[in-house]
Amino acid sequence: MKITVLGCGRWGAFIAWYLNKIGHDVVSWGRPGSKHFTELKETRKNSMLTFPDSLALSCDLEESVSRAEVIVISISAQALRSFLQDVKQYDLTGKSFVLCMKGVEEGTGLRLTQVVGDVLGDVPVAVWVGPGHPQNFVNNVPNCMVIDSAYPELKTKLVEEFSSPLIRFYYGTDLIGSEIGAAAKNVIGIAAGMLDGFGYSCLKGALMSRGTHEVGKLIKAMGGSEYSAYGLCHLGDYEATLFSQFSHNRMFGETFAKGGTYTQLAEGVATCRALVSLSHKYGVEMPICNAVRAILAGELDAEKALKNLFSRSVKREFDFG
Repeated sequence: MKITVLGCGRWGAFIAWYLNKIGHDVVSWGRPGSKHFTELKETRKNSMLTFPDSLALSCDLEESVSRAEVIVISISAQALRSFLQDVKQYDLTGKSFVLCMKGVEEGTGLRLTQVVGDVLGDVPVAVWVGPGHPQNFVNNVPNCMVIDSAYPELKTKLVEEFSSPLIRFYYGTDLIGSEIGAAAKNVIGIAAGMLDGFGYSCLKGALMSRGTHEVGKLIKAMGGSEYSAYGLCHLGDYEATLFSQFSHNRMFGETFAKGGTYTQLAEGVATCRALVSLSHKYGVEMPICNAVRAILAGELDAEKALKNLFSRSVKREFDFG
């Protein structure tokens, strides 16, 4: 299969490396002059991996898009709409898209597959979500992930073509839940990092339980299945996002709590604002997401707000029926 991976940051470079490793004809595209592309072009390696000779590099977007049967996109979620404006000028006939970032568009509240539809029209698109860090995968540590899509044939083809002993893919069954759950776990990751920064790591169990509960309620209100929040897209990704040293969102939260500045991309920052807007739109109470948004906006004291989350008025844990 001819695949082009658009974006060569930490995750994009790994995806290109992985898909080439399991036998696909892969081109890794990056913006000319960008830090990540320049490093790969000059050395064919980054801090995690080395590109083999069989993996091509290109900064020519037209050529990279035109050659591919499947186009994988791995860039900042909030940059997707503007980037797709560049992509749409080329002939996309017969091409499928796979989104490998996790977020909700700020300002519109659209899921990322909806953004694709908004810009490119009716093109087959899937999402690749779930737990795992490139630093573990390149050291042959396996994990399980999910591919979901409103296009059943595409979903089946991608799971069959992308699966290997290193990554076991499951068929997603709820695109709304897969996208919202995957995006929201980054917000919970920021909260977890803040707890680490303040020395309250013992509260992460409660954070996981209540975080999954509130995200599930939003997914249900949006028309998905609340049980998706308990799957690989969300709860199943908590170890990688709430505990790992490699998690950008957790590290952002910890650095914030300690008064520092974290310079890497943390998708949960923009996502928390988008989720709060969706919670208002759908009438769903989301105290954790609301607290993270307010803390980052400077409206609440971080330590006090986090402690208050777990000392709210006594209530039943679950309401069944």
